[in-house]
Amino acid sequence: MKTKILVIDNEMPIRKAFVKMLEHFIDDSYEIFEAEGVKTGKFIFDQIQPHILYLDIELDDGSGFDLLNLIDYSNTQLIFTTAHNQYAIRAFEYSAVNYLMKPISPSALQKTLAKAKENIGSTEIVTQVKHLLNHIQNPQVQEQKIVLKDAAGIYFVLIQDILYCEADGPYTRFCIKDDATIIVSKNLKEYEDLLLPYGFARCHHGYLVNLRKIKTIDRGDGNTIILENGSQIPVSYRKKEEILQLISGLFLVPK
Repeated sequence: MKTKILVIDNEMPIRKAFVKMLEHFIDDSYEIFEAEGVKTGKFIFDQIQPHILYLDIELDDGSGFDLLNLIDYSNTQLIFTTAHNQYAIRAFEYSAVNYLMKPISPSALQKTLAKAKENIGSTEIVTQVKHLLNHIQNPQVQEQKIVLKDAAGIYFVLIQDILYCEADGPYTRFCIKDDATIIVSKNLKEYEDLLLPYGFARCHHGYLVNLRKIKTIDRGDGNTIILENGSQIPVSYRKKEEILQLISGLFLVPK
C-alpha cells in the first residue's frame, strides 16, 4: 500500500513548489494529494485518509486548526507549515508538534518527512494537538505544560514542576520535582528559548534553572545555587550578577 501525503495550502504557487520539492525525496511508494482550504481539505482527507498531512495554518476559508476540529487525524502524522505566526511557533515547541517555517528549506522538509514516515501508526499526535490548542487558546494559564519525549514515551510536564535542565551533549536532562528525570534529544539552547518567559535563567553554560525553585545562593562565593530538593547548581562568574538581578525581580529582596 502506498504512503499517502496530503498537502493543504491556499496559495497555489507555494503549494505546487512544495509538492515539487517533496517529489525529490520520495519514490513510487508515495502518493501526493493537494487541497487549498478547510472545505476541500476535509473532503480529500475523508476520501483518502492520508498517512502524512502538511497543513498550512492560515487558509482562505478558515484555519488549519478549524480543519482539525472536522477530521479524525489520530492515525495521521501532522506537520504544520507557517510563514509568520510567531506565537503559534512557540506553541508548537511546547507541544513537540512538528512544523516547518516558510520559506521551507529542502533539508527541513526531508527531515520532517523521514520523521513522519518513521512514526506512522503512532497516535501521540491527538494529545499533543490537544495540548497545542489549549496553549494557543489559553496563553495566560498559569499551569502551562510542556511536552517531553524520550525513548520510553511522551510526558506532559507542568513547567512549574521543572527544577532545572542540564546539558548532556546533544541531549537535555530535565530534573523534575520528586526527583523524576527525563532525557530528551534536543539541546539546552532550544529549551532556554522556550522557558525564559516562565522564570528560568541560564546560570551556567550547562544549566538552565527555575528561579522560583531556588532555596539558597551560597554566600561563600555566590557561585552555587541550592534548589528546594537539595540539588547544587553551579553559577558561572559572568552570570552571577544577572541571576541575582532576576531573582530580585521575582521576590522581595531587602537592600
